[in-house]
Amino acid sequence: MTDRTRKQYEAMRGHFHRAAGQGGFTLDPAQELPVERLSRLAGELAHPAWRLRRSPRHLYLWGPVGRGKSWLVDTFLDGLPTPLKRRLHLHDFFRRLHEGVAHHSESRTAESRMTESRTADGAAVDRAVDELLGDCRILVFDEFHAHDAGDAMLVARLLRTLLDRRITLVTTSNYPPAGLMPDPLYHHLFEPTIRLIEERMDVLDVSGPVDFRRRPRSDRAHGFGLGARLRPGEETSAGLTPPRPGEAGPVAGHHRELSARAVREDHVWLDFQELCEGLTAVADYLALADRFPTIVLDGVPPLTKASPDGRRRFANLVDVCCDRDVRLVLIGADPLAGLPADSTLMRDLDRTASRLALLSRPAREAAG
Repeated sequence: MTDRTRKQYEAMRGHFHRAAGQGGFTLDPAQELPVERLSRLAGELAHPAWRLRRSPRHLYLWGPVGRGKSWLVDTFLDGLPTPLKRRLHLHDFFRRLHEGVAHHSESRTAESRMTESRTADGAAVDRAVDELLGDCRILVFDEFHAHDAGDAMLVARLLRTLLDRRITLVTTSNYPPAGLMPDPLYHHLFEPTIRLIEERMDVLDVSGPVDFRRRPRSDRAHGFGLGARLRPGEETSAGLTPPRPGEAGPVAGHHRELSARAVREDHVWLDFQELCEGLTAVADYLALADRFPTIVLDGVPPLTKASPDGRRRFANLVDVCCDRDVRLVLIGADPLAGLPADSTLMRDLDRTASRLALLSRPAREAAG
């Protein structure tokens, strides 16, 4: 280890411990290994890329929700002196990647379309990644997952593209690599990508016993944390006025119009049936999050009564609002009511349940 490497390694370890102290906690034993590994990675990145014979090993951190994975990578990036670093939300990245791939695919000539076949899609992904990442040297994907069969192949191509470049990839996930793409109908299609992750990335388990969600927070809630779960008739407790009959109208999603119950300057009011059971996609939720600081979702049923696609879209909406720090107000039933704690469906919604726990409830419901 060179002096420069050791200096950056020690600086990063000290940064982690100071950040934990400022947050009012000490590092959990399960976090010590990833802290050590991330600190070593910081030391390796202290040298210019051209000085290294190979890029540092990639890193895959996984463990249940609430174990501090996001805190680990956020603290790591905060203490890393290089400006060539990026942290990307998976949903947003895939929206932009889809658009870039479509653009480059359409820009090919008719002759190249006839001759390139599968290679064309790969080249389009490569060019889109070039535009999105530029000269990035360290890339963090927080809460990496693969549930949607349509995105799975793009995930596979993206990982191969990143792992073949001089970019060091750090991901966090609620799932071990073997748990990605859990749908048994499609899991076998993702197995080559799982093997690629296990071969090219250091996989670290952050499954400690401490659930940091249970610890009191000293910071004031903002954005997503100001959201609420309400029963019908409790809208005024969240400072909301129910839509009037004449307020219904269209609101722009991503290349489509959605029917809203109300479109106001600071929030949009939509029905679960329209937004989650309709033919919407993550790109639509991102478009709404870009425009409105608050999204109100009315008519929320217990998810046991929603369709599988409706549950998936609802989980994606919660992810987008949390990632973009957009206030989300849910009106209706408890979405998780009736879900057995040990059921497969509850495990699939574990991340969603963790994020919904951040939303306030009226005092009488919380007490009951």
